[in-house]
Amino acid sequence: MTGGRRRFALAAVIGVSVLLAACSAGGGGAGGTAAPAPGGGVSPAPAAARDALPGMPPVTDARNVYASAGAGMLSDAAKAAKPLVYVPHTKSGEVRVIDPATFATVGTYRLGGELQHVVPSWDMRTLYATDDILNKVVPFDPVTGRPGAPIPVQDPYNMYFTPDGSTAISVAEAQKRLVFYDPRTWAQQGDLPTPDCAGIDHADFTPDGRTAVFTCEFAGRVAVVDVPRRTLLRMIDMPTRNTRMGPQDIKLAPDGSVFYIADHDQNGLWVLDGAATRVLREIPTGQGAHGLYLSRDATRLFVTNRHDGSISVLDAYTGAILTTWHIPGGSPDMGNVSADGSQLWLSGRYDREVYVLSTTDGSLLRRIPVGNGPHGLCVWPQPGRYSLGHTGITR
Repeated sequence: MTGGRRRFALAAVIGVSVLLAACSAGGGGAGGTAAPAPGGGVSPAPAAARDALPGMPPVTDARNVYASAGAGMLSDAAKAAKPLVYVPHTKSGEVRVIDPATFATVGTYRLGGELQHVVPSWDMRTLYATDDILNKVVPFDPVTGRPGAPIPVQDPYNMYFTPDGSTAISVAEAQKRLVFYDPRTWAQQGDLPTPDCAGIDHADFTPDGRTAVFTCEFAGRVAVVDVPRRTLLRMIDMPTRNTRMGPQDIKLAPDGSVFYIADHDQNGLWVLDGAATRVLREIPTGQGAHGLYLSRDATRLFVTNRHDGSISVLDAYTGAILTTWHIPGGSPDMGNVSADGSQLWLSGRYDREVYVLSTTDGSLLRRIPVGNGPHGLCVWPQPGRYSLGHTGITR
């Protein structure tokens, strides 16, 4: 997040009455470190194979929902893409494009506004730079690496796609709502007010695709959403409610047993059960825990600690900390791993840099100078059958 930017307004557009009837009371947070580790007494995740969201590609491995996004497992659309790294900037209003083979900047596109994330479409044929100040997304053709004409979208701080590909979701942070669009025509399909989810910004989905969990950075909680019905199921408070810079990125464990939730001011992760009903425990990582990325084989979880200048490496199944990598003087924020899994690319949010690290040993391969306020960096192409959005969550 950019700390002073948030616009807590537009309450008039939020019709809360319908939602309040569907919202159960918050406070689902249970005790912190005393709860069992993932796999030991956690609530079971929904059975993906039994009752999956219609139209969603089937889960091929119950132990690893990311099994179809392994190294080199590129779809035909992804194979057609030129390998590039897209870096949006919140301060300088540009997208810089980097050649990952040479680490050289090969394009700078001054699009204006406050560019937050570069988001792959569900079918992986288009990348969208989201701009929540000028209410637009700018499509990039991944074959050429060039932008097209902007598309009007309400307050797209972040963007996701339902697992069946039918709907694009603008995460309208300032407006405290989700806005649904047809991803082919960009006609608005409706919206879901989330008045108790201040700072709504990141999300992930259960293995069956029927439930989404959205983090509420300025409310210290998460919002649990019924995907096909577009209703708010419940709010779950974190055991410690940080409301300045609280819950950030969220990532489903490979086996669907838990969600990991980065909490910036808690300096670590909360572990939410896979059914999204209660907080199980806490994992301390480092100051300013922010972004969550999986290794290409989904066995390790990389946690960026923005104010600590470090990356914590966890066992993606158990949450056990394996090691910590350091970037001296860095502020690692958001990004992704390369298609072959050998590199981790991250924006340096406060230092006008992009970092490239080896996923083998965490060694810093390159620091690349960029513009002011690099944020939701996208490494493209990515393996997988479809994209859920953000900077490239693929399954």
